[in-house]
Amino acid sequence: MASARAAKTKDLARRVRDRVRTSSVFDRSLRGRVLRLERELEADRQLHRKIAELSDVVAELLIPIQDRDEERVTEVLSQYRKSI
Repeated sequence: MASARAAKTKDLARRVRDRVRTSSVFDRSLRGRVLRLERELEADRQLHRKIAELSDVVAELLIPIQDRDEERVTEVLSQYRKSI
């Protein structure tokens, strides 16, 4: 008796799941989520690119600063300011 009830419950759950998956509401919701995630991913890519560029500038500055090469420091900072 319990196994028959469990089988009926599983069958009902499968039918409900299938109806939800084929509904347009589910499709629109899923598409919306994917679009939002794609926008967030692109924003993260842009942020990581900016961080990488800043890291490069910092690396370029550390050596001239350590060597007390003020001319090179000024040049690197000038190039950076032009790029932003």
